[in-house]
Amino acid sequence: MNRKIITAAVPALALTALLGACTDQAAGGGGSRDQIKVVGSSTVFPFTTIVAEQFVAKNPGAKAPVIESTGTGAGMKLFCAGVGAAHPDIEDASRRMKASEYATCLKNGVKDIIEVPVGLDGIAFAEAKNGPKLSLTITDLFKAMAANIGGKPNPAKTWADVNPALPAVPIQIYGPPATSGTRDALAELILGRGCEAMEPDSAALKDKKPDDYAKACTRIREDGVYVDAGENDNLIVQKLQSNSNAIGIFGYSYLEENKDKLNGVPINGIEPTYETISQNKYPGSRPLYLYVKKAHLTAIKGLRSFLKEYSVAWDPKGPLVAKGLIASPEDVRKSAVGIVGWETVLDGKTLK
Repeated sequence: MNRKIITAAVPALALTALLGACTDQAAGGGGSRDQIKVVGSSTVFPFTTIVAEQFVAKNPGAKAPVIESTGTGAGMKLFCAGVGAAHPDIEDASRRMKASEYATCLKNGVKDIIEVPVGLDGIAFAEAKNGPKLSLTITDLFKAMAANIGGKPNPAKTWADVNPALPAVPIQIYGPPATSGTRDALAELILGRGCEAMEPDSAALKDKKPDDYAKACTRIREDGVYVDAGENDNLIVQKLQSNSNAIGIFGYSYLEENKDKLNGVPINGIEPTYETISQNKYPGSRPLYLYVKKAHLTAIKGLRSFLKEYSVAWDPKGPLVAKGLIASPEDVRKSAVGIVGWETVLDGKTLK
């Protein structure tokens, strides 16, 4: 579900005519598109939006980039579908590209991809100010959300069923859909760790029998306890205000933006804050990325300038941190600036 598009796109018939009238320079011809197109993560979306606004302000006459919040997984499908004006230039991602997605890119001619780490984020768990004041462990969260516990359907209905020390209020969780990078990170950082803490033997399944591992550890229940709230994270904020017993899951920036309405839920005794995420103490810490088609850098007007604008904006004193991004450590930031400057291509062998 698209959350927002920065600017109105060219009308469909006009766009079709425009694209049909030229051969894409990115694909080896002489034409190009004069508007940057970005798809992907709802978590990275607000940061890319800020960079787009600054890019337009510094480049009079430039068309505002079109930015769509499709979710990381759905965005990867669009990004990897091909090279040329009909395909996105950038993928916002709240997790690293998968080896299988990279293979799809190669199959469709997307051969040179630049991977840019833009900062850190935390998978924040939050409740309303008048909520039950939950403090949870990764094991509690696994026992609350997993579809199967010990090979059987999850029977837990209240938090007290999960842990007798917790209140006997119904478990109600609003979270991201299967297409979201936040959902993938949730599975890896929280559910997987909670499962392995309860059932150490399950870790051996991760590489040998991934389907069995997913069934045992990372598959989320579908009995109404977990509610897929789509790619609109602001909708989760609204739902928490109307349901004070529920908890929501989204990127830390949405908690920071709504701290007057919400409380962060501590995980393993650690609250989601800028400091705990940047120091990798919070269990839900994760890196955020941009993926860029090198073939589009020359073909798409302003794309290089847009990336350079991004590499300035992620500084600790920059506008993205003010919006809720967690700045990467200095060595990672320097490396990322170098990747942008040298247009360094991703080595697909490093992906999983």
